[in-house]
Amino acid sequence: LEGGFTKAPFDVLGDTLRGTKEIMMDLIRRPDEVLEACERLTPLMIKGGVRFCRETGNPLCFIPLHKGADNFISQKQFDTFYWPSLRKVCIGLIDQGVVPILFAEGSYNSRLETISDLPGGKVIWYFDRTDMKRAKETVGKTSCIMGNVPLDLLYSGTPDEIRKYVKELIEIAGTDGGYIFSTGAGIQGTKVENIRAMLEAAREF
Repeated sequence: LEGGFTKAPFDVLGDTLRGTKEIMMDLIRRPDEVLEACERLTPLMIKGGVRFCRETGNPLCFIPLHKGADNFISQKQFDTFYWPSLRKVCIGLIDQGVVPILFAEGSYNSRLETISDLPGGKVIWYFDRTDMKRAKETVGKTSCIMGNVPLDLLYSGTPDEIRKYVKELIEIAGTDGGYIFSTGAGIQGTKVENIRAMLEAAREF
């Protein structure tokens, strides 16, 4: 699907340069340095995403969001440390003709109003565990939304349960368009009959 890849500046720090334990302590001990680091990383993340997309000829740039979920940092921390630099990355990509696909891993229910602040029709929000009714009513007013068929349902549910879930999801998220049907994550370890039921239900509804 995607032609390029980049990351949120905060995730570059938290995933690799500092690590999870250290970045959480940094938020308390040296917040100004975290903000400065995110600012310095921002143009690099834009440049990398644009380069990948131009090399592949595909304008879709995948951005997995690792440490911005509801239960990872507070809303104040998200608004202060995570979102401002991520938003700048998105704007920088958009200005270069790139379409960010933001993979919101985990739940983003408390973030929906904040992340709606992006240019209309320019990004795709790929949700994992977010309330899609609320996502449709907020982010979905300006951006395409995607995903949210849960991996655990595909792994342990029945075909009838999956069919019911898919129907409800499409009725909620697909109203008036602007929704790409997809699982909320990968399909590793899931049952073949459940994948078949999901695809058949998607085609029907």
